[in-house]
Amino acid sequence: MAFIIARILVSIFKRLLKRTKLPELAAHFLVQLITALLYVAILLAFFAALGITVSSIVLGLSAVIGLILGFGMQDTLTNLGAGVWLAVLEPFNKDDYVTVAGQTGYVKDIGLMSTELITPDNTYIMIPNKMVWNSAIVNMSHLPTRRFDLTMTFKLLGDADSTIRAVLEVLKKDPEVLQSPEPKIYISNLTDATVDLQIRAWVEKEDINLISTTVKEELLREFDDKN
Repeated sequence: MAFIIARILVSIFKRLLKRTKLPELAAHFLVQLITALLYVAILLAFFAALGITVSSIVLGLSAVIGLILGFGMQDTLTNLGAGVWLAVLEPFNKDDYVTVAGQTGYVKDIGLMSTELITPDNTYIMIPNKMVWNSAIVNMSHLPTRRFDLTMTFKLLGDADSTIRAVLEVLKKDPEVLQSPEPKIYISNLTDATVDLQIRAWVEKEDINLISTTVKEELLREFDDKN
């Protein structure tokens, strides 16, 4: 019965959180934390109902925790603490594309002990929260726009300036490529027949992986037709 009541309370807590502007990951973390605390409270109440002194249980738990810490397993508490800070400070949200602890992927969840990522090739990665907290967090989804860079070699269309104008024309025709900030093109190498260009253009953050590929394909087709 007590566990049913706990589930009802957790359900009510979830509904209350939905009315707030709290990010999904932070809300989910709080639900997990409250659930764990409720279960601990139920167990203590159960022992008290049996006539067992709760203070002795708490003392016993303290001894167990001390023993765990003595065996070098304090990582559990460290991960829990790191998870709290990640939920509070919100360096990333659900579905953000991030690099943390040397791993890159989309954020699936922040749990009590670990952070879950899904890589672009659909690989599941679970990283202990303490490793996430102690590493540089690179969030590629935090800002609304991102820049993509391409380095390509083109046959000269008369001269380098004419070639650059032709590339810019392709970028202007693509509706997904932002014109503010305007695309930039730099010459990295020039020969009698070819020019190496560094192309930098801006897109909405959701489109960067797709658009950088489609722009390259568009440029290859365009210059193939001209040569």
